[in-house]
Amino acid sequence: MNGVENDMEKNAAMSQIDPILLSVYARTFKSITDEMSMSVEKTARSPILCEAKDFVTGLYDAQGRMLEQTENLPILAFSLAPVCKYLVEYYGDDIHEGDVIFHNDVFTMGNQNNDVAVFKPIFHQGELVAWAAVKGHQADIGGNVAGGYNPRATEVWQEALRIPPVKVYEKGKLKKDVWNLIFANIRLEIVQHDMRAQMGACTVGERRLLAVLEKYGLDSFEAHKIALFDATRKMMEAEIATIPEGVYRGEGYVYFDGHNLGTKFTIRVTVTVKDKHITFDYSDTDAQTDGFVNGTYSSSASAAILTFLQMVNPDIPHNEGMVRPIKMIIPEGTILNASYPKATTFGNHLCPPNADAIIRALAPVIPDRVTAGWNNLLASLTTGLDEEKGENYVDIGFMGLKGGSGAMLGTDGYDHIGMIDASGGILDQDYEMFEQQTPHLLNKHEYLTDSAGAGQWRGGLGVETEFIIGSENTQLVTFGDGDFEPAFGLFGGKDGTLNEIKLTYPDGKVVVPKNKDLIEGVPKGTLYHQYAGGGGGYGDPAKRDRAILRREIRDGVISAEAAKTAYGYEESDS
Repeated sequence: MNGVENDMEKNAAMSQIDPILLSVYARTFKSITDEMSMSVEKTARSPILCEAKDFVTGLYDAQGRMLEQTENLPILAFSLAPVCKYLVEYYGDDIHEGDVIFHNDVFTMGNQNNDVAVFKPIFHQGELVAWAAVKGHQADIGGNVAGGYNPRATEVWQEALRIPPVKVYEKGKLKKDVWNLIFANIRLEIVQHDMRAQMGACTVGERRLLAVLEKYGLDSFEAHKIALFDATRKMMEAEIATIPEGVYRGEGYVYFDGHNLGTKFTIRVTVTVKDKHITFDYSDTDAQTDGFVNGTYSSSASAAILTFLQMVNPDIPHNEGMVRPIKMIIPEGTILNASYPKATTFGNHLCPPNADAIIRALAPVIPDRVTAGWNNLLASLTTGLDEEKGENYVDIGFMGLKGGSGAMLGTDGYDHIGMIDASGGILDQDYEMFEQQTPHLLNKHEYLTDSAGAGQWRGGLGVETEFIIGSENTQLVTFGDGDFEPAFGLFGGKDGTLNEIKLTYPDGKVVVPKNKDLIEGVPKGTLYHQYAGGGGGYGDPAKRDRAILRREIRDGVISAEAAKTAYGYEESDS
């Protein structure tokens, strides 16, 4: 069949859209990406993936347009489609059934070096029809520092193995030399297993989508896909239309570039709402830094999208149509879109101040749809040798980095939800597995009394975490901004509490790391103590329900003293 005839058939099919079948396609795409997600969770070995679920799964059409995705970690989610579109352009006709492509390159639309994506083209009757993709945070990706976070980095080569698009399988055959080259530059064998888990999930997506095509046919798929994009676009336009047209501005702040103490950087966003479209313009944002505290276009665009999605209908399907009414202007050379070859590992974690800027911009016009500030993370990563096992380990302390979210009109913030980058997607490590997979011993992990910002609706609680480091000469990396600026309150609500990490060595020496730091030689037996603060409050604290306050005093959420000072609560209140 020639191209003209094929186009005629597709156009004919377009005129025969079945609304019920359209819903079936939308829900089927979602179920496929959910199944891909479960596949990764059940087959990956690193706790970063199988417990914390620091990954995303997606389906994309032949042109790289998003069909659906499952956003366990939203900051990763909106970087897959741009890369997929880049792959289509990069390889051209050199894409074949059985190919498997790896990619993490931040200068070809990747978001972070540790976040390595697997792309698998899907062919139907010899024609490229779609892609399955999985991106996950790897326990190591080479570079100067084990675990991938190097606060001393000034250029990309000091951070990680840079992987531009590369085929590890071609036409179904393993390219052994390419595979060995990649993993010869990665410290931990577990990464190979985790990448195989991602590849397996792509195969699951391929099989499930091909079953759909066999059932309904390619023409039906193509026609309903376009109709789905259009319907979703209209849904998003309707949401944007509820925001008063205008130009709104907000700021967020980044503290310390990892090199120069006292440095501070400002993210400035201009949000323009007009004609059912919304534009996020970061042209006035500060210039890139000399350290690793820089973002990429993909990480910064993802941050803006995930923040905005918290303000609209959560039932909007996540496909190409959802993002069409959203425009991004993120000039190269700014802290949000660093120029080659700048270091960018911290880029995902510029999401909190980026989100702060957007919330501050839109709060005056949609006060019922924004939250107060979320706790900004202060995270740590420990690496070393587990002497009992004779193996090296890497652990990102997910338990300790999860503070509270901001409250909103009518709703308290979520307790211990974690940074807005994840929007609740990051899960805690299992306590017993934490002690099995690391040499550390957990002493304490509990809600932090008085950490939530006061308000008619309070912020979410933060947590206190304490463990004993169990390896000699441990390397500890810290990254975040949460020890400088607390989560802000809105409309009379109060700020949450700050974060802190403190090390007490066996000899009694106390070390307080900087918020972007690398400390080597931490001795075995060191007590690691971490506070993750609470979210900001919303509304006048004096208006908080007294019955709720009594219950929270009883449960230890808030102390009697704080209830009196922050809320004006008296024992006689009824």
